[in-house]
Parts: sequence; C-alpha cells; structure tokens
Amino acid sequence: MTGARAALLALAGSAAGAGLFAFTLARGGAAPPPPPADVTVPPGMAYVPGGTTRIGDERVADERPVFAARVRPFFMDAHLVTVAEFRRFVEATGHVTSAERAGDGGVYDAPTDSWRLVRGATWRRPLGPDAPPAPDDHPVTQVSWYDADAYAQWAGKRLPTEVEWEHAARGGRDARAPYAWGDSLASGGRHRANTWQGAPAANGREDGWTHTSPVGAFGRTSLGLTDMGGNVWQWTADWYRAYPDPERARAPRTAMNVGPPSEKALRGGSFLCRPDFCHGYRVSARSRATPETALFHTGFRLVQDVSPP
Repeated sequence: MTGARAALLALAGSAAGAGLFAFTLARGGAAPPPPPADVTVPPGMAYVPGGTTRIGDERVADERPVFAARVRPFFMDAHLVTVAEFRRFVEATGHVTSAERAGDGGVYDAPTDSWRLVRGATWRRPLGPDAPPAPDDHPVTQVSWYDADAYAQWAGKRLPTEVEWEHAARGGRDARAPYAWGDSLASGGRHRANTWQGAPAANGREDGWTHTSPVGAFGRTSLGLTDMGGNVWQWTADWYRAYPDPERARAPRTAMNVGPPSEKALRGGSFLCRPDFCHGYRVSARSRATPETALFHTGFRLVQDVSPP
C-alpha cells in the first residue's frame, strides 16, 4: 500500500495548506426552489436545483481561480453512507475493501501528530482491531475511492463531482457563506459540525465527539443535507487538479477528469479539521488522496441524475 503512505502525507499537507485562517462572508441568495411537480425525490435523498454557482475562493491557492459553473439538477444523499448501509452492500456482494486487501488503514495519532498505517484497521474497526467497532449510524470510513465507486454502482448511483458537491453545499443558489449551514461554526451555544476543538494534541470535544459522530447529528442545510462540513472527508468523482479556466468550466461535468490520474479530490473536511490548521469544512475547501487510500476520517455520499420528464 505504498500509494497510501504518500497520500497520508499529501492529505495532511494539503489540508494544512487549505487555509490558515478564519473568516466570515455575507450570506446571500434566495431560498432554493422546491422540486418540480413531476419530479419524485428518491427516499433518503434531497433535490438539488440546477443553476450557476461560483466555485472556489481566490484567497486559497488550490481554490482559485474562482469560476462560474452551470449545474444541472440532481439528487444527493441526505446523509453520508453509514456503517450499516455499507455492511448491507458487503453482505450482498462479498466486496472486500482496499484496506482489507492491503491489511492496513490510515489512522492519525494526535499525541505524536503523525499518521500511521495500522494493521487490521478496516471499515468495521477504523481505529484498528483492538478498538471498538464502528457504530452502525456513523459514516463508514476506511473506504477507498474504489470501494465508494463499487458501492455506488451497486446502489445505482454515482459519486458527485467537485462542482456538484460545492453547488449543493452552497444551497444550489450560489450562497456565499463560508459554511454549508451559514456564517459560523456555532450559534446559540450549539456546534453546527463535528470538528476539532482545542490544542493539536487533544480534541477538546466541545461538540461532543472525539472521532466520527452519527450522521445528521448537527442538523440540516436549507436543502435538507447533513454533514456537508465536518465529520468525515467525502470522496468525489474527480481527479484532483488545478481548477480550469472559465471556458473549460462550461464543458461537460467530466471536464475536470481529463488528464493523467493521480489523486482523487475530497470535499467537506472532517473531525480532524480546525480553522487555524486546515479549515476543510468550508464549502470551497479541497483535499486529495490516491484512489486506493483508506483513512479513518474519510467516507462518501452519492448522487443521482434527475431523469427528464
């Protein structure tokens, strides 16, 4: 699993460079329109209206240039794929994950501020064989991009593109708040996402969680989506690369997949992110990992195309 070793360092490094600052932006945009009368939203999914969204942030190197992207309507899973849902997939298909085949998965050790490949760390026990099993209602982790894609094919769905993910995080209406839920990480004394609090060596657990939390524990966005920031990073369909120029942004949604493969783009941030280090739960924040990499803070959600009437 040599690619995972490089990806662990790349992921931590890219997260560190994703934004060493905190900021507040004005919210904007009208409320998203309801689904058309002839559109039936699949169970467990939310309707994301089409529209034009400005993708990126000029203040962060790998989030610029900001470009406008036109997005067609689609459905998105209201919550991250859970451990219980992934178990049903494994039982139905006999799928063996990348971490299970390799024999290890990536785990961050906070006291030593280092990543380790832990023997026996899998989606069943993300921290390793001696740790407690992953709760059924938490997002599945220690799954590679290949595992997520296999699940998507079984479920009849697909992974979102980066543009689709950010469009949904911005409410399908080009909202300019830094987070999918608004302007701040907490309001009224209540945390809005599962993120890291306190010193680098120890999570202060002000939000109630050290690692993953149950999906949807921190509320919904205006579109009805949960965990669109924090909890776990989310695989996307796209290869990670510099953003295209504005003309390329108007190309088909697979345009950012053109070129030699290297690392897949991740969105959403995780319970490891904090504003002065990675700030990965901003709507425009990006990270990356090689597609065979499995990590204890990375999962996925899926999307589905809206069929024409």
